[in-house]
Amino acid sequence: MRIIVLFNLKPGVDPEEYEAWAASRDIPTVRALPSIAGFEVSAATGLLGGEGTPPYAYVEVIDVADMGRFGADVGTEAMQAIAAEFQGFADNPVFVTTRPVGA
Repeated sequence: MRIIVLFNLKPGVDPEEYEAWAASRDIPTVRALPSIAGFEVSAATGLLGGEGTPPYAYVEVIDVADMGRFGADVGTEAMQAIAAEFQGFADNPVFVTTRPVGA
């Protein structure tokens, strides 16, 4: 399963501070979970073929290899700490679960 997380930063949050935290804490911690096949965090840079600002500043793509294990992994103390820190940065993140089409 793939989970897509779309979000903006809370007012007053410095993007450089968030990105440093993501690189040093969030990404390594999530990638180390046994249930995770891949994890990427990207900053939006624009709209393809258009002008204006993207509706979300950041996109996370979480590839979950084992959903049963994922529930246990996110319940760990380490992941609970990461989740709390993330909530301090992200303004109402949207978590979208997906399934492949045509695979």
